[in-house]
Amino acid sequence: MGFSGPRGTPVQGPNLDALQHRAYMGSDPHMARDDMTDVHQRIDDEVKSSPVLLFMKGTPVFPQCGFSAAVVQILSQLGVKFKAVDVLKDPEIRSGIKDYSQWPTIPQLYVKGEFVGGADIVREMFENDELAAFFAEKGIALETA
Repeated sequence: MGFSGPRGTPVQGPNLDALQHRAYMGSDPHMARDDMTDVHQRIDDEVKSSPVLLFMKGTPVFPQCGFSAAVVQILSQLGVKFKAVDVLKDPEIRSGIKDYSQWPTIPQLYVKGEFVGGADIVREMFENDELAAFFAEKGIALETA
C-alpha cells in the first residue's frame, strides 16, 4: 500500500531520510544533544571571534539570496568590516544558527557577540539612521570611501 503525497500523488513509501532522522534522534537523545551542543559551540566560537559576523547564504562577493545580498550591501555602504559564514556550505550550521539565535531566518547579523537581527531589522535600522550609531556605540569603526 502506497502513501499519498502532495495533491494526492502516490508515493511508494515513507521518506526514509525523515524516518532515519527520527530513529537517530530517538535512539540516543544524548548523542543528538551532543551533536547540537557541538554545533552550538562552533557557532558560539564564530560569534565570539569576530566583532561583526554575518551568517548568510553565499558569500559577500556572490550572495545566494536577496536578503543576504541586501545586508551585505548595507554593511558595505556603511564601510563595516565583517566576517561572513556561508550557511549553504554546512547544513549543521544552517539549521543550528536558527536554534542558537531563536530566529527562524537567514541572514543573521551579530555585533560583538550580540544578535542584531535579520535582513528586515538591519534594513529598518539602516533606513532610520540607527545602524551607524549602533556600530559606533559598539566601538565598530566605519570606513569611509
